Amino acid sequence: MLRPPRHRAADARRPFLPYRCRAAAYPLHEVRAIPLGAHDAASPRLALRWLQERTRHVADQLDASHAHPALCWLSDEAEHERALAYLTAGTGYQLTFHDENTRYVLAVHPTGAMP
Repeated sequence: MLRPPRHRAADARRPFLPYRCRAAAYPLHEVRAIPLGAHDAASPRLALRWLQERTRHVADQLDASHAHPALCWLSDEAEHERALAYLTAGTGYQLTFHDENTRYVLAVHPTGAMP
């Protein structure tokens, strides 16, 4: 007999949200990341929507040449479908781009795939 996955929210009063979304900046020569946002999403599509919105926010703050990879990703419908397929299958998805001093990482993971 198959049992449902056992990943539940730590607080039983909160609704179960199966996708954790995070964005962080990793400056060169720094020990710690700078958090740029986090979100819990109830579905793969909502997680992807957060990823798109947060990518737009980060790209809007970069010079045009450094924002270009993020803007290309934002307009790549095939890649969005691929990301959605990964998330639906229970696999995480990560987007990384950088400028000369900082690496930006935006990631979405099913809560059972990440501690």
